[in-house]
Amino acid sequence: MTASGSAAPHTTSAGLQLGGLESENHPWKIRLVDHPKRYESVYFCAAKKTAKKILAEMNDDELPYGVRPPGAHPWEMHHGGSLWVKGQHGWRMYRARVGIEWSMQFCAQPSKVDRLRQEAAELVAAFPLTLPALAALGYEEAEQLLRTPITDADGVERWTDSLFNACVPMTHDNHQGVLPGVPGEHHYPWPVKGADFVRYDDFELWVTLPDGTHGAVAPVDRRGSGDGHVRLVHVPETSEAAGALAEAQEQGKMAVLPPNSSVALQAFAHQIEPDRRTASGPPVNPS
Repeated sequence: MTASGSAAPHTTSAGLQLGGLESENHPWKIRLVDHPKRYESVYFCAAKKTAKKILAEMNDDELPYGVRPPGAHPWEMHHGGSLWVKGQHGWRMYRARVGIEWSMQFCAQPSKVDRLRQEAAELVAAFPLTLPALAALGYEEAEQLLRTPITDADGVERWTDSLFNACVPMTHDNHQGVLPGVPGEHHYPWPVKGADFVRYDDFELWVTLPDGTHGAVAPVDRRGSGDGHVRLVHVPETSEAAGALAEAQEQGKMAVLPPNSSVALQAFAHQIEPDRRTASGPPVNPS
């Protein structure tokens, strides 16, 4: 891969600092660009302020995704389709059919985003305490947002940065982390990452594979079955196991590792005795 140095860097209308071109013999070119300076719209500032007020009213066991950020670390708000409502027992957050990432607003068709608005409005209408409660928190634009059809890019921007899209509260790790630390939603598929919030605490979803890469596994049977096989559900493309997983998916099969494999022993490490050489058998704590 070679980089051409003939073109001087310049700035686009969106504020991107363009660098040189990267290319190979095959005819493709990619520019390496700097992110524009972080900008938060007035819509996002208002939504984030309101979401933090809501979170302050919630008990720890009511939070949507794990514990509060530790110490002085702030909540990070993920543009993941955050549908906040208030019911008889307090605040709840549901997730929209589709969440719009900030960068994806520039390819979003207004009529399709308007469908998300209509679906959100129908949900909020089922929780009549919501709009008065939001107004009391200072988010008086909620009703107008839900009632105003989205017909252009301005409407898409308002919805993208609104409380009903931009405020899925997460810690930094759950939002943007990478393995071997904590897998974040931005880097790992949601059908797998979502299991972090429902799995047993003593099951290790994320494991180190024999080649040193990190992947995710799931049991093949219910808790207490004694079956220590694990199903491989995610690996990075660079993993030696990627080909086997892709082939299994193509054939409609599962990629399964045996109970005496290092992967299965990692996954069930907290459920078996430390010296056991197989993950099969009764768990230490079957509950």
